Amino acid sequence: MTNNSIQNIDSPIDPEGSQGELEEWWRYFTFNKDHKVIGIQYLVTAFIFFLIAGFMAMVIRGELITPESDLVDRPLYNGLFTMHATLMIFLWIVPSLVGLANFLVPLMIGAKDMAFPFLNALSFWMVPPAGILLLSSFLLPAGTAQAGWWSYPPLSTQNPSGYLLNGQLFWCLSVVFLGISSIMAAVNFVTTIIRLRAPGMIFFRMPIFIWSVFSAQLLQLIFLPSLTGGVLLLLCDLSLGTNFFQPDRGGDPMLYQHMFWFYSHPTVYVWALPAFGIFSEIIPAFSRNPLFGYRSVAMATLALAFVSSIVWVHHLFASGTPEWMRILFMFTSELAAVPTGIKVFAWTATVWRGKLHMTTPMLFALGGVVMFLFGGITGVMLGAMPFDLHVNNTYFIVGHFHYIVYNTITLAMFGGLYFWFPKITGRMYNEGWGKIHFWLTFIGANLTFFPMIPLGLQGMVRRVASYEPQYQFWNVVASLGAFLLGVSILPFIANVVISWLQGTKAPNNPWFATGLEWKISSPPPKENFDEIPTVTAPPYSYGKPKTWASSPTTEG
Repeated sequence: MTNNSIQNIDSPIDPEGSQGELEEWWRYFTFNKDHKVIGIQYLVTAFIFFLIAGFMAMVIRGELITPESDLVDRPLYNGLFTMHATLMIFLWIVPSLVGLANFLVPLMIGAKDMAFPFLNALSFWMVPPAGILLLSSFLLPAGTAQAGWWSYPPLSTQNPSGYLLNGQLFWCLSVVFLGISSIMAAVNFVTTIIRLRAPGMIFFRMPIFIWSVFSAQLLQLIFLPSLTGGVLLLLCDLSLGTNFFQPDRGGDPMLYQHMFWFYSHPTVYVWALPAFGIFSEIIPAFSRNPLFGYRSVAMATLALAFVSSIVWVHHLFASGTPEWMRILFMFTSELAAVPTGIKVFAWTATVWRGKLHMTTPMLFALGGVVMFLFGGITGVMLGAMPFDLHVNNTYFIVGHFHYIVYNTITLAMFGGLYFWFPKITGRMYNEGWGKIHFWLTFIGANLTFFPMIPLGLQGMVRRVASYEPQYQFWNVVASLGAFLLGVSILPFIANVVISWLQGTKAPNNPWFATGLEWKISSPPPKENFDEIPTVTAPPYSYGKPKTWASSPTTEG
């Protein structure tokens, strides 16, 4: 690649180009159209909702320490697990990944901004009001939504309180706003990646993270209208007296389930694909090896996106689906293991005979891959119809889901934040505190979610505040793990805040990584590149492992 404005990795930082100085904090509270500002706005906002949802999770696990329901009343418990899941999914995972992608995509493809800066800012500013609306339902006389994050009718269409303003209504409004926001963001990402790539950056010169974001946002663009439309129809049933899903009035509740899962299974890959992309950036950088089988990984990314779109009925195996449909979707569900296996093999081969540097991002990446393997194995088990019927509605489902959503995707997110922290802030984080954060998270996450697997196999159903005494041992272990998981976030917060304020200045490329984002100052200048670079080399063009003579300095 050639560009006079792109600095060498050893060149001094350009103070004129820095946008990360703390005296400009006010930019993050305005309708700013700079993709880097919007990315940080997404990340900080999502993390606040993550903390709120995590507190709810600890209350839930506090209730489940004992078999009796003795900490919160049952309506509040139902509201807590509904809001915990809704916040974690719609206001942590999706916005955090969109935020990281917002910051990185233009930098990684050699663009000066997103294709539609105004739409980009508008997409973000729909998120905080939706989250506040969702949380404000706790203040309603009727209480918050209690039908779970999926809100199946007829449970979600009941309104025993008689109040017009109720928690389920607020839930529907919030999810519709968030859906519209995500659709607008998807339009922006897909257009940006197709139209604004630097000269010479053909598709097979794009980093895998860009392939992952592109595939994930195509899924958003195609399938998210199904969920948004289904929730909008549910809102009409609640507020306008329509009968789309109410069986006592001729509606079909199964229609909602199909509309919900037609999007909500692909959305697992909307979350997972960017996480896989993060792994594919971190592992080569700290192995000092090129990513093994780059083209195969790129094609596996697209294949996984496609396969994810034809598996949704495996969530309905217990809902009276015809036998032929069960067999068909069992086959397509198991088919997802093929492109996933290609990715895991590529990461393993990349690490093989590499010169490993076990920094905090690498620990989170490898830990996330290990836990994804366990989550993937349980997913293959659930794809088999007979086993799925056996563990339906038990804690086995909860354990599998959290091994993917938290133990894989959230760990990938933390790894990505540490990896690109110098680029985002212009400062180095403290490596020691980063490793403490990883080990507390890794141990706490396994203690929390592994016990759910034997609980599910023993028959403990989910979404209950009380249970039989024989399930108490594993519930105590899970609750203690959840409290440790809550504590694990404290060193992360301290590390990020102190390092951002007082950390040592970051060089342009502290990891000696490849990619356009590492060729400019840390943090990047206002328009990223004075001149659009020309790309002439494939990604991950690392030399032999011995070319990295020493570990990078990461002490802040």
